[in-house]
Amino acid sequence: MDMTFKQMAALLQKFKRRRILVVGDLMLDRFIYGAVTRISPEAPVPVVRVTREISVPGGASNVAHNIRTLGGHAAVGGFLGKDSEGVELRRLMKQANLDVACAMMFPATKTIVKERIIAESQQVVRVDFEPPVKWTPRRMEKFTTMLSRKLDLADGVIIEDYGKGVVTQDVADLILEKAAAKKIPVGLDPKEGRELGFKGITVATPNRKEAFAIAGIIDPGPKDNPLTDKALLKTGELLMKKWAARHLAITLGAQGMFLLSHEKAPMHLPTHAQEVFDVSGAGDTVIAACVTALAAGANFTEAAYVANMAAGVVVGKLGTASCTPEELLAHRKGSG
Repeated sequence: MDMTFKQMAALLQKFKRRRILVVGDLMLDRFIYGAVTRISPEAPVPVVRVTREISVPGGASNVAHNIRTLGGHAAVGGFLGKDSEGVELRRLMKQANLDVACAMMFPATKTIVKERIIAESQQVVRVDFEPPVKWTPRRMEKFTTMLSRKLDLADGVIIEDYGKGVVTQDVADLILEKAAAKKIPVGLDPKEGRELGFKGITVATPNRKEAFAIAGIIDPGPKDNPLTDKALLKTGELLMKKWAARHLAITLGAQGMFLLSHEKAPMHLPTHAQEVFDVSGAGDTVIAACVTALAAGANFTEAAYVANMAAGVVVGKLGTASCTPEELLAHRKGSG
């Protein structure tokens, strides 16, 4: 399957008129960059001399940022703590022109933070601050009321479940019910170890590890040709049935994507990455591009092609990254 430069450009123009709601765990991603000059005398670990620090939207907020960067309109639904990190993340999301009306700030709650220390272009360590979500009936009612209003305005929805507590069964049911009534696409970026019901989704985009874990199948390892990978096909079929999904795109890293759909035979899209520098956030880019493309009128194969191409752009960047229409079209042109 291929899309011409002209076809992709026309589809990306339609992104500007689409509003996508991303519901899930909002995180603050911090990156500390530096250089290693010696080993610590206290322990056999490198000493990183810090040269710069940056903070960016992470988790579900990074998915929304990817949608916005690609030209679409994005709103987020989730929670933040009433702490300095929550204030910072909310500011960053507003700077990215994201709709944060459904990003609830709760007192006595801590914002999720993922801090990465990077030296010589290599990640040395990641430190996660993941406080438990404290849902109360009042908080849940306030959140679902605002969520329902945002769903009324959406052209597509993404459930970004990192398993941190925002996506409950009640939240999932509300999204699926409203989306079905509006006939808008629902994308699921799933998390292994979760037993929530997501029946009726439009598309799910697990990676290979997540797909096998959720299906309950031991991965025997990839085949050279994903279309001859019987374990992968069985896994995909089980997930399609589990979620009553219309489509499934399993990301395979260097092998690209494996596609299943009720509409066509299984397909394999080879990777469009010219250089793999950092895979952080590539999955966020895939679900963002895929659902926005579906909301813009693309068929599933076209949406997957755009998502695969966008992932090829972001893995060539360091850190949690996104992709602009200009970068995507340049990458398409460079792919021949």
